[in-house]
Amino acid sequence: MSKRDYYEVLGITKGASEAEIKKAYRKMAMKFHPDKFSNATDKEKEEAESKFKEINDAYQVLSDSQKKAQYDKFGHAAFDGAGGAGSGFGGFGSGFGGFGDFDDLGDIFSSFFGGGRQGGGRSRVTPGQDLRYNLEISLKEAAEGIEKKIKYSRRGKCKTCDGSGAEPGSSMKTCSKCNGSGRIEEMQRTMFGVFQNVTECPECHGKGKVPEKKCHTCGGSGIDKEVVERSVKIPAGIDDGQRLRLSGMGEASTDGGPNGDLYIYITVTPHELFKRVDNDIYCKLPISFATAALGGEIEVPTLDSPVKMKIPAGTQNGKLFKLKDKGIVNPRGYGKGDQIVEIFVEVPTNLTEKQKEIIKQLEDIPTKKHEKKKGFFDKLKDLDL
Repeated sequence: MSKRDYYEVLGITKGASEAEIKKAYRKMAMKFHPDKFSNATDKEKEEAESKFKEINDAYQVLSDSQKKAQYDKFGHAAFDGAGGAGSGFGGFGSGFGGFGDFDDLGDIFSSFFGGGRQGGGRSRVTPGQDLRYNLEISLKEAAEGIEKKIKYSRRGKCKTCDGSGAEPGSSMKTCSKCNGSGRIEEMQRTMFGVFQNVTECPECHGKGKVPEKKCHTCGGSGIDKEVVERSVKIPAGIDDGQRLRLSGMGEASTDGGPNGDLYIYITVTPHELFKRVDNDIYCKLPISFATAALGGEIEVPTLDSPVKMKIPAGTQNGKLFKLKDKGIVNPRGYGKGDQIVEIFVEVPTNLTEKQKEIIKQLEDIPTKKHEKKKGFFDKLKDLDL
């Protein structure tokens, strides 16, 4: 079976640079690495191995300037009868020379073996767990902003040993399991040879030291349950479902890392009169039959304080009025929403005979021909919001 063009194998053009060849190789090698097909069928494994060998063969040639020049001139014929680009699975040749540079190898194996080739030094510390706190506030509090006191429990630094894990008065000693390195080195045999795998020491959790005598409060972990109380500023304009992040207010780390974060999820309770839509406030307001017909001035409740609003004579049921800047402040710090007031006319009941007679006389007053009744959102358009 004839070999595919090496440039085609790596998905690059003939004029590709050294960096482009290396990048393409690493991408393809990761995609078809046999360890990614460990749970695949035998056929899929064979195909992956074949692809991986083909990719490696292509890189051995194209990454070498002399071999690349020969290949560009003579194609695959330049290496026929010369052992090709290597022998055995993957075409490794001797040592790691046929696999590309050692950095490539380390990068590829790190995704399968937890690091393959790791440098010296202690393991990286990990932050503590994040926590969630649910906070319920009113619409008025959301609109104006407020400071709330919260109380929650978390895993914090042990106060008895100050997080060291050692009983007060005792000292720390070098971990005997890892000899103070904070990591455990294990040799792992794979199809490619024996590799060194480095993991965090389970005894000292990467610290390299353990207490001579464990703290009686935390048992040597350095972590203990604690209750936290603090005040939280809720910014004006916050909406239902939004959250606040308090950095470092989550649980303590078990290996000396920073605390996790505390996320406060906001729930705004429904208001009996107002409804929020974006940064606008909507409400329905009743007026008397006489005020609708003759006009007048009414008092309108807002989230701040009541305001006066003029009702023109002949106001129809469902009419919308806009109170500018009586909505909710933009949480990003600019502008403010409006309050939209929808009027509904209260029809009088329990009328006296005289009152009924007066209303009957009103039926003789000529009125404009009624147009098709507009819906609520059609009326909103008329307000030019």
